[in-house]
Amino acid sequence: MKTASNPADISRGILFTIASIILFGLQDAAAKILVQDYAVVQVAMLRFWAFGGFAIFLALSQHGVRGVFATRRPGLQVARGVIFLADLLLFATGLRTLPLGEAAAITLLFPVLVTMFAIPILGEKVGALRWFAVVMGFVGVLIVLRPGLAVFDIGALYIFVATVLFALYAVLTRKAALVDSTATCMIYVGVIGLVGSSAVGLFYWQAPTLSAWGYIALLMVSTTLANYFVMRALACAPASVVQPFNYLLLPWAIFLGFLFFGQLIDFVALVGAVIIVSAGLMVWLRERGTAGSQ
Repeated sequence: MKTASNPADISRGILFTIASIILFGLQDAAAKILVQDYAVVQVAMLRFWAFGGFAIFLALSQHGVRGVFATRRPGLQVARGVIFLADLLLFATGLRTLPLGEAAAITLLFPVLVTMFAIPILGEKVGALRWFAVVMGFVGVLIVLRPGLAVFDIGALYIFVATVLFALYAVLTRKAALVDSTATCMIYVGVIGLVGSSAVGLFYWQAPTLSAWGYIALLMVSTTLANYFVMRALACAPASVVQPFNYLLLPWAIFLGFLFFGQLIDFVALVGAVIIVSAGLMVWLRERGTAGSQ
């Protein structure tokens, strides 16, 4: 992947990132609407029909049928696919009850968790500042979760576990990318998710209504385009440049939660979200400082 230095490329990378955030928010809103009336595994299956189909098309166009499944780490690739499938199932389950704003706040713990998983899996060394950010991020999540209190929503726990799994998936993807191409990494996730979700989801199939098909179309299109825009963003600009723009997901999710469901994030959860975002920005600043000194 190239390192962008052209200001025009960096601008395009930022625009692609913002576009992906808009689409990911719409994807989550559509998924939340659908899981109210349809089985979680059916909704996940529909997402994988779009994402898996896109991954297969991209991989085949780059490598052809023979080379696309060639990998030096088949166990690692299969593990990534299974973890990503579990992540989507848990996230969709959590969306059944948790407002979009709270869900987005918890998912913003992702960069902090990546820092934590990178230590044992990638052998990275983490200094005191990033360890402080890890602790700070978990404090923020505990404030959002409020375990033991009457307002505790089990959906928040599902979203938290899904975020942990997605961070683990991202770190394993970094490890897999050292030996396999992006197309190979994508097709394993796409095919495993497609086959795994369909093997179960078809048994839970419930014929969608006409209005539900509209949300299904939104879900499938936003899933495909959002993942494509993420790839385009990282091809145009370094991850350290576009990372802070991912935090736009929080206000966007709060807005969509109010627009579609009349839900607003409460004050306590908002405080937790601010702490989580602050922890993530600390990690980002540290990584930029480290990269700048090399």
